[in-house]
Amino acid sequence: MSEHGVGYDDLGFAKLDTSREARTGFPEVVLCEGKPDAYLPEIFQRLVEEDGRALGTRASERQAQLVQGVLPQAAYDSVSRILSVAPEVPVPLVGHVAVVCAGTADTPVAEESARVAEFFGSRVTRHYDVGVAGIHRLLDQMDQPDGIRAATCVVAVAGMEGALASVLGGLVSVPVIAVPTSVGYGASFNGLAALLSMLNTCANGVATVNIDNGFGAAYLATQINRLAVGGGVL
Repeated sequence: MSEHGVGYDDLGFAKLDTSREARTGFPEVVLCEGKPDAYLPEIFQRLVEEDGRALGTRASERQAQLVQGVLPQAAYDSVSRILSVAPEVPVPLVGHVAVVCAGTADTPVAEESARVAEFFGSRVTRHYDVGVAGIHRLLDQMDQPDGIRAATCVVAVAGMEGALASVLGGLVSVPVIAVPTSVGYGASFNGLAALLSMLNTCANGVATVNIDNGFGAAYLATQINRLAVGGGVL
């Protein structure tokens, strides 16, 4: 707490928002990419001291090793690039968020979304490599036990032309959060084609986040999931 009563911790090189969870229901999350080596271990250490847990996105293996040097319990996933320190008492996973991705090349973004949603307390099912080039694979996932239609919301991750979100929007009765990825050949323009396709979808109930923003999709999905299971902060 600052001398003015504002809820942040001034480290000199960073001002950690220690009151964010009280305001929004979510603690501050660290974007690791681009942060100097000297800063990240102290940021994580302070967040764990404050909250008993910490979450970082877009972390490199080197950054993970630096943080693990001061917090050996920190876990790193090289696919999603998620770096996290879980609380000593595990967070119960509730509700159901379905994370669906078109191709295996989209998996890193999908896994970022899935792991962030789980960190925040959402139960997640994964439905990967079910893109529209072989749409029977997607249809097989719809009504099976714990299938896509059983979810409180759906995260649709796709590159190329981004058609997966539109298809899902026409198949489910819950919100679809579309995540365009930068996967694709030249005219995909590093995800811009998928982004525009998702924004221009004719399916209703589809909201679109920025290119490769699995984190943003997970945050919104968790908010929807919390409302679906009774509201409040998990």
